[in-house]
Amino acid sequence: MQAPSYTTRFGSIDDFEKGGVQVIADDVKHYAFSNCFEIASRSRPYERVVFGQNQIYVLETLRAEGVSPWFTCAHDEFALDMDGEVEVHLVKLDAAQCVPDPEHDGAVLVEGEPRGPKMGWMKLGRGHQALLPKNTAYQFRSPRPATLIVQTCKGSLSVERWADICQTA
Repeated sequence: MQAPSYTTRFGSIDDFEKGGVQVIADDVKHYAFSNCFEIASRSRPYERVVFGQNQIYVLETLRAEGVSPWFTCAHDEFALDMDGEVEVHLVKLDAAQCVPDPEHDGAVLVEGEPRGPKMGWMKLGRGHQALLPKNTAYQFRSPRPATLIVQTCKGSLSVERWADICQTA
């Protein structure tokens, strides 16, 4: 018996297939499906679009292009590079710029330039993940469009566009 042959095809912000839910004996409206590459290809740079949610926890996709504003968070976050190259720059914030409420969910913008010691930077490529520590300012830099997924909690910068990004039929 011949073993089945499979081909792995990696997507990117410039080259992806839409994909979808294949329903056998049910209604597609009972399911949700979205594609991080499709969302990033249609988003503004560094717009944080929610494409997965479990209670307060979300997956956001970001179109990395150019230089982002400085973000911070009261909890750790993780960024996963899905394609392209992205630099992540980190600054340990002075107490005055930290999120005042340690229970605050989601990322916020740092007011002004971050003050505190520089912690360094990371260069991410496809499949690389970066820890974005709490009370640390982080900035993304990418010379050309790339796709990031950020694991975080839903916050004031989280954009929900379910009707635009999910398959409905």
